[in-house]
Amino acid sequence: MKKTDGRTSCNGCRHFFVTHDRRRPWGCRNFGFKGKSLPALVVFQSTGMHCAYYQQNPSMEQDKPKKTPKGSGGLDIKG
Repeated sequence: MKKTDGRTSCNGCRHFFVTHDRRRPWGCRNFGFKGKSLPALVVFQSTGMHCAYYQQNPSMEQDKPKKTPKGSGGLDIKG
């Protein structure tokens, strides 16, 4: 599946969850449904619009690597 503007995928959304049901593996807490396809794709196919309820999951922000500013005394080896 192609990402057009980042909202075609539910990865990183606070409402997205994975179920234990093989027939309906993905769900959306905001819309209250589970399905075979990613919820953002179901919303797009149903309405023709990207999901308006996408919110960045706060736990995903903690996983981002922190950038060190140049000139901070660290080595910058780029070859």
